[in-house]
Amino acid sequence: MSMEPGDPHTAALIADLDRHDKPALRAAVEKLIFLAGKLPHLREVLNRRLAETGHWPLAYVLGHLPHPSPAALQTLLNALDHGEPDIRWAIALLLGRIARENNAADLINALTHLCATGTINQRRMALYVIRDLSLTDAASLTALLTALRDLEPSVRVAAAISLKPRSDIGDDGKNLLLEAYLHDAEPRVRHTAAITLAGLGAPQPEFVAALIKNRESEDAQTKKAAIAALELLEKRRSASPDRANDR
Repeated sequence: MSMEPGDPHTAALIADLDRHDKPALRAAVEKLIFLAGKLPHLREVLNRRLAETGHWPLAYVLGHLPHPSPAALQTLLNALDHGEPDIRWAIALLLGRIARENNAADLINALTHLCATGTINQRRMALYVIRDLSLTDAASLTALLTALRDLEPSVRVAAAISLKPRSDIGDDGKNLLLEAYLHDAEPRVRHTAAITLAGLGAPQPEFVAALIKNRESEDAQTKKAAIAALELLEKRRSASPDRANDR
C-alpha cells in the first residue's frame, strides 16, 4: 500500500514518536525508517518536525537515512545524555554506524570534543563510540587519555576500557594507565586500568610488582583483577615471537 506523508497512518506514526510506550515507539521508528527511505517528502516532513521539537526519535529515524542533517546529528549527540541506558546505547550504536558509513570527520570531531565537554553520560558514551570506531588518530587518543583524569569515576572507567584496542598508546599513555592503577581512588578504575594495561603488553617492573602484591589482597575484586592481569601478561609473553624461538 502506497503511503504519503499526509495520510492518517503516517501522521499517526509520527505522533507515536511522542509516546512513552516503548513498544509503540519502537514500532513507529521502524516503520518510519522504512517509509522515509521510499518517500523523499516524508524525510522533509521529519526534518521540519525535528526543527520544531528537537525530539530525539525523529533524529533517530533520520539517522538511519543517507546523509543525516547536522540538526539530526546534533540531536543524537544531545540524546547521549538520555536517562535510559538502552536508549543511550541505541543512539551510540547509530552514531558509530553513521560515522563509519559516511566517513564523517565532523561527527568524529564532535564526539572527541564531547569527551571533555559533555555531561557525565555524554562523556561516557562518546568514549565508547570512539572505541568502537577503532580510530588511530592522535586527537581521539588524546581525548581518551585526558578522560583518564576526569573527575567522574564512571568516565575514567570508560576511558580505561576504551583504551584497550589502542596499540598506538605509546609509553606516555601506558604510564597514565599505570598511574591510574596505582593511585586512583576508585577501585573500578584501578581494576579496569590493570586489565587494559596488561592487555596492551606493558610489563613495567612497577606494574608487575603491584600485581604480584595485589594478587594476595584481602579485597576479592582487587585480587581478581591482579590475577587476571598477570594471566594476560603471561599469555602475551608466551605468544611473543621471541618466546616462541626459545622453545
